[in-house]
Amino acid sequence: MRLLSLLRWAVLCSALHAVPVLAADIYVIAHPSAKLTADAIRDVYIGEKQFAGEVKLVPIDNAMAQNEFLAKVLKLDQARYANLWVKKSFRDALNPPAVRTSDKDIFDFVAKTPGAIAYTANLPPGNVVVIQKF
Repeated sequence: MRLLSLLRWAVLCSALHAVPVLAADIYVIAHPSAKLTADAIRDVYIGEKQFAGEVKLVPIDNAMAQNEFLAKVLKLDQARYANLWVKKSFRDALNPPAVRTSDKDIFDFVAKTPGAIAYTANLPPGNVVVIQKF
């Protein structure tokens, strides 16, 4: 089951790699309970940081802004990011971030989910915290 989930995730990442993304600002946002600094963002998205204090972090990937986020923030391409998570899944039994496809879905999820962290190319509403603008 876990391998099937990883394969679906890798296929989705590969398909999204072909979608062009215009250079845009990237806003990394979080639920107010996730007390994070800009320096922690990379660690969260590569699976090195799972908690902020006692709050379990819930990172979310944004299908529409993922290429820009990976390039600007993580300094990775889709293939390297997918490969990193395949290794993390087998070595550390961690799941990659879930993928959401709309900013509205991301804003709603982050606003109501303690520990949620995500990114978007659009200015977020006031019910989430902007950790960093890239």
